[in-house]
Amino acid sequence: MKFQKHVFICTNQKEAPKKCCGAEHGAALVAAFRQELTQRGLQKSIRAQPSGCLDACAFGPAVVVYPEGTYYGNVQLADVPELVEKHLVGNEVVERLALDV
Repeated sequence: MKFQKHVFICTNQKEAPKKCCGAEHGAALVAAFRQELTQRGLQKSIRAQPSGCLDACAFGPAVVVYPEGTYYGNVQLADVPELVEKHLVGNEVVERLALDV
């Protein structure tokens, strides 16, 4: 199966003084993306999956969309429908969440 897009959501857990995406609801974001994609019938063309550290800890929870390589930061559960609609379906970067990394 070949996916058109991949959404990697940081779920990294670590003992460190800086913010950790996994502790900031990374796993819940994976579930939310998967649910939104399934509801829209997109689960066979777009894959949402957990990832290790995306090196954007200060901006976590972090998400990256490939093949574009667009990074998003401080992603909240309420942002998932907008990210799916605008970026994954409409190929438009959601500027208010986009990171320049």
